[in-house]
Amino acid sequence: MNRLRALAAAPFVLALAAHLLLLALWRDRLPDPLATHFSATDGGRADGFTGLAAYTAISSGLLLLLGAGWVAFVRRSALCGAWATAGFTGGLLDLLLRDNLDAADAAEVSTPLAVFTVAAGIGALAGLIGWGLTRLPRLVPPEPVVPVPPVRAPRLDLGAHELAGWSRAATSTAGTAFGTVFVVAGAGALFPAVLVTPWPYALIAAVGLVIGVPGVALSRVRVGVDRRGLTVTPALLPRPRIRIPLDEVASATVHDVRAVAEFGGWGYRTRPRRSALLLRSGEALSVRRTNGFEFLVTVADAETAAALLNTLAARDSGGGSAVAAPGERI
Repeated sequence: MNRLRALAAAPFVLALAAHLLLLALWRDRLPDPLATHFSATDGGRADGFTGLAAYTAISSGLLLLLGAGWVAFVRRSALCGAWATAGFTGGLLDLLLRDNLDAADAAEVSTPLAVFTVAAGIGALAGLIGWGLTRLPRLVPPEPVVPVPPVRAPRLDLGAHELAGWSRAATSTAGTAFGTVFVVAGAGALFPAVLVTPWPYALIAAVGLVIGVPGVALSRVRVGVDRRGLTVTPALLPRPRIRIPLDEVASATVHDVRAVAEFGGWGYRTRPRRSALLLRSGEALSVRRTNGFEFLVTVADAETAAALLNTLAARDSGGGSAVAAPGERI
């Protein structure tokens, strides 16, 4: 995992180093302030400006922020995404410097909208490099499947005609705080982005809201078990929703999950034949599906949820056993 995180951080370090090098080499050839926003309806002429020092701080901070996000949540299958993000962002920032080069007045700077196509090409090339790294097992070893000893699935004593349901909210305090910081930063940047200086505030607003709103939404979820099966829904939004119907439930039990050791972090995570929504480490409801895959969600009183889910699944299948077979991972 440490090697994977280093490979996810590498493109952002390279992009930041290249950007700072260009700033140093071109320092005397760049106007101050820089043209940093361009009109889409006026031939790409500059209509927003940022001081050189502020631009340096913001562009560097953006690359560091994106890099930190990818390092915190990266997995092997998403390594190419980290490289593509670094390539596109770093390329766009460097192309902006090139457009300002040798300009006597930043107001006279213009840029073709094709610059985004060029940046996208750089990002695609970087993404291919990241994808290529995942093809080298010695450099990025495959994520191992962690064996879990078989356990007996709990059952709830429920009459043949009795109805029952179970629901519990699960909250991540750290996730709420983290997401709120991004939402506040993004919302705070909207006013100057619209009325004062579009760039870089529009970029800050976009990054803050794109990261913050899902972060806040997924920091509190409601887990429910009833005749429809297992449902996991964000407490503040109706979507995205995770649902496992009863006819797809092989068995359910309680698992003491270690978020970092088993899945590399918190949030929605995937591993070979496993997926999880982890708001913390500790007690989690583990559902073994009929296709052999496992889903986990951290929630209190998971034993009651597992027992009810096993009972309802057995009733739905005509009374079949909800006991795990020998060697089955739950």
